Amino acid sequence: MKVVKKTKEYVIYQKGSGRYAVKNADKQWVNADEKVAILTAEGFTKAAANKPQVVEQDTIEQPLVEDVASEIAEEAPVEEAPVEETPVEETPVEEAPVEEAPVEEAPVEKPKTKATPKK
Repeated sequence: MKVVKKTKEYVIYQKGSGRYAVKNADKQWVNADEKVAILTAEGFTKAAANKPQVVEQDTIEQPLVEDVASEIAEEAPVEEAPVEETPVEETPVEEAPVEEAPVEEAPVEKPKTKATPKK
């Protein structure tokens, strides 16, 4: 970092990245709004004039769901068509007997033993 400007109140440094750092007279780093104010006053940065404004939810007027539902209900009553019920004949279903498949047993392996040498 190289010293760009030195006053009694602070020292302004320029980092290798091109950004600025500020130390006060007590050799403490200055941050946030105070740093921006110092750099703007010295002409190293421009003030951000076009900050995006945050719109609060309360300021946006939207109709409530209840109001919309009542307006729809008032417009035109819906006529319901009569529903004709036709009888459904039930046919009995025959159940097939369940056969169990035979269980095959896996062959059991005998443990291998070491042969003892004959003398």
